[in-house]
Amino acid sequence: MENETTPRRAFMKKSLVLSAALTLGSTLLQTLNAEAATDYVAGSPTASNEKEFRMGVIGPAELSLATSQIAVNKATNKNTKEFAGFELGEALAVTGVLKDLGTPVPAMDAKAKATLAKIKSTPAGPEFDKAYIQAQLENHEFLRDLAQSYLSKGKMAGAAENQGRHLATLSLAVFKEHVAITSRILKELGA
Repeated sequence: MENETTPRRAFMKKSLVLSAALTLGSTLLQTLNAEAATDYVAGSPTASNEKEFRMGVIGPAELSLATSQIAVNKATNKNTKEFAGFELGEALAVTGVLKDLGTPVPAMDAKAKATLAKIKSTPAGPEFDKAYIQAQLENHEFLRDLAQSYLSKGKMAGAAENQGRHLATLSLAVFKEHVAITSRILKELGA
């Protein structure tokens, strides 16, 4: 029985980590390859299947990892610093899980590079806190819309699709929560 439950436990553990970690993000950045079907320019991200959903998350997760590593040291507002710490932990988890699932990491696009440059160059203090939290708010709005798009496609056949839908369903609640939290922090910061 131990041998049968170990793979199930590992799957559940990865699923839970991925669902929590999918809350990661960056600014309105999508660095997807041609396989991803995200219409970012029009402001309405879409994902038609599990692979597109994963592809829509990996770029922002990588950028969130980079920006949150900076923010945990540069943030001066206690709520910004706390949020950055949570985001960093999630970014480490989600990028690891997505890579383990075979999700390729796209090169950073111009917007991602600009966001990273802004986070690096803004001195510690209120302006940094605002820039970081604004980027997180925009990213979580994007991820929320991506998850809603994927879930709106209806039930699709296949184990990967079932797993993807479960992860998107769990993640959607967290994306919405992070939109609310970052909105609140921005108000506290006077933005």
